[in-house]
Amino acid sequence: MPRFFVPPFDGEMVQVGGEDGRHIVKSLRCRIGEELWLCDGQGTDFRCTITELSGEMAVLRVMERLPCRSELPVRVTLYQALPKSDKLELIIQKAVELGAAAIVPVLTSRCVSRPDSRSMEKKLERLSRISLEAAKQSGRGVVPPVRPLLTLDQALEEMSRDQRSVLFYEQATEPFGQVLADHPRSLSVLIGAEGGFDPQEVEAARQAGLAVCTMGPRILRCETAPMYALSAVGFFYENQ
Repeated sequence: MPRFFVPPFDGEMVQVGGEDGRHIVKSLRCRIGEELWLCDGQGTDFRCTITELSGEMAVLRVMERLPCRSELPVRVTLYQALPKSDKLELIIQKAVELGAAAIVPVLTSRCVSRPDSRSMEKKLERLSRISLEAAKQSGRGVVPPVRPLLTLDQALEEMSRDQRSVLFYEQATEPFGQVLADHPRSLSVLIGAEGGFDPQEVEAARQAGLAVCTMGPRILRCETAPMYALSAVGFFYENQ
């Protein structure tokens, strides 16, 4: 069943216009009486019936309100060191599909891609659009924000305030499962770019209170590592 995000609303009737309205009317060619799912972006789903179609506007009646069942039981923020090329787009798409609550690009010493703040701001609109489309496709109850670029120091300072925070490092020995075994309700994970992390950066993370964990004996690409981490979280929390 088609699904669309709408701003939070009260009452039993809701109008959907703009790009989504055009998609309902022109592309899907929906008819009066058909059902659609709406989501308010705050974790509530609405099963709705179309009552009116006019131009590029659809009017729907709410038939049922339900809490979205597709959100992870733990809030995971992905801090991702900037990779080369368009890999960040793939990372954002898959991270949203796998349940990340937010994605934060980070500039570390071994990042090959080094845009300034102004250049990164121009990319945020496209990256946010990728997050939105992935949230629609995967049935998310929220649209995870893609936040502005941070330095590593800024990222570590933010992560130190989370309930649990992890940096993944190929020379670490602590299993990620030991962190998950504590059942944190909020978790931040930091993943390196193609060159990984400098040892001094790893030590800075330890000093900030982050756990330094391994993903196992295999060396993963920077675009694979976040998928591993989020899949591990999903498996741990949703298969017990």
